[in-house]
Amino acid sequence: MSQQFENQSRRDFLKQSLLASAAYASAAQPTSTGQAISIRPDWDGKKEPFRHTWEGLLNIDQFRWMVRRDVQDQLRMAHDELGGRHVRAVGMFDDEMRVVAQDPAKWRNQGDKTHVNWQIVDYVIGSLLNLGINPMYTTTFMPGLMAAGERTTFSTKARISPPKDYKEWRSLVTGGVRHAVELFGRSTVGQWYFEVWNEPNLMNGFWEGTQADFFRLWATTYRAIKTVDSSFRVGGPSTARGEWLRELIEFGRKNDCSPDYIITHIYNNDSDSNPLSPFDGPQEDKVSKSPHFASGLIRGCRRLLDELGFKGEVHWNEWGRSWYPCYPPRETASEAAFVVKTMAEVSQLADYFAYWCLSDVYDQVGYGAETFHGNYGLLNLQGLRKPPYHAFQLLGRLDAQRCRVEGEGLDRMTNAIATTSPTSRHILVYSYVPDSERQPVVSQVQAVLPAGAERKGVVLFRVSSQENNILRIWQDMGSPTYLRREQLEQLKSENTLKPARGAVKIQEGIASFSMESPGVALLEIEV
Repeated sequence: MSQQFENQSRRDFLKQSLLASAAYASAAQPTSTGQAISIRPDWDGKKEPFRHTWEGLLNIDQFRWMVRRDVQDQLRMAHDELGGRHVRAVGMFDDEMRVVAQDPAKWRNQGDKTHVNWQIVDYVIGSLLNLGINPMYTTTFMPGLMAAGERTTFSTKARISPPKDYKEWRSLVTGGVRHAVELFGRSTVGQWYFEVWNEPNLMNGFWEGTQADFFRLWATTYRAIKTVDSSFRVGGPSTARGEWLRELIEFGRKNDCSPDYIITHIYNNDSDSNPLSPFDGPQEDKVSKSPHFASGLIRGCRRLLDELGFKGEVHWNEWGRSWYPCYPPRETASEAAFVVKTMAEVSQLADYFAYWCLSDVYDQVGYGAETFHGNYGLLNLQGLRKPPYHAFQLLGRLDAQRCRVEGEGLDRMTNAIATTSPTSRHILVYSYVPDSERQPVVSQVQAVLPAGAERKGVVLFRVSSQENNILRIWQDMGSPTYLRREQLEQLKSENTLKPARGAVKIQEGIASFSMESPGVALLEIEV
């Protein structure tokens, strides 16, 4: 901590906070009072790089949805507003995509009537490239005519078996990648990530086989892709709960098929009864009921990869609070606070954190009917931005250098990120409450501004039960399952990120404002 900051924080802050609190109390009358929060960023002290690892990679449920115009519109919005540059979706090889299917020209023929057909896959990839988004080339699932078993997943009945013939599988993968190079160009395909399968450790859920069976698939697929271009990036094991990382790295080193980058997944309510990767945190957090479970597992996996000497990128390309398909708290300000809390704690420990997922256009255990029904998406069926979407927008406004923060009322559930750039400063405050049924409370916040900030612009954004929360407006409409056109237009008009006007009081270098718990608040400071 710099001496200047030390002196200011010890001599002046208490006096200034008391003055600011008195001025603010006359202007705000919270209905339910929470804690007082004091935030002292070390604006002049040592800075740390702050990578925006939550940006860049988006998730769509299944590849088939990206033929839809509305999903493409949602991807365009996420590209423009959330910095999406890549998109991942399982099921590129599903029968729904007609990759290995009947040839209409052979409908009269006896015997084999099949052919390989990349037309639908090409349409999706071309559409994505037109949006400025690269596909993640995901070799899932097994075309039915090539599958060794009968097990399926999702309503599409996607086959989760190993191939009957590994030579045929290798030929399909090599042919598909070579086709992509011929169609879109080697330089374009070289920007993509390649992923082998999805959550093979959830056996008979997404993989009808053993770990050894998956490693055989991994090696075959890896070599099939590298045959086309050895520089193409192939990642795995794409496991749930951070599992099989050591095993894949060791297998790859022994068999000349080492992953170029690591992929794995975590949800904060993942089962703690199954084997888990190394965990970094107190024992009481090593249970899925802990609000710190996901962060502890991410830290533990980072430590494991460092111990193994792994130098490639690390992608948590599925993460969130709950893996339940319908979970209404996911559409609240509590989820927004969970997003910010998690990124505040662990975002610098990997290269990508891709929240699951972007859209409610989704069908794994059924297709939702209601306008809002607790599904995974940051956007609802009509592309309306939910509170956690706004949380990612606020994270995206942060700068590239992070400052140390001290204060009162800060702990593991309520805290702040402070960042700096040559033209701006930001303070992002979060207060996470896992129990979304609890009535929100209003806390008073005082934050030390950088010198001279009060002479320029200071803007506050809040995500709460009332602000930047489209569900409140929908509920005021009577929570209609189906939206009339005029209702949808009204909701869209109310669905942009809006500042809280006149909500900040500044006195003697202290900004005072209120925020809800659970909730998120961003103070944007022009310098």
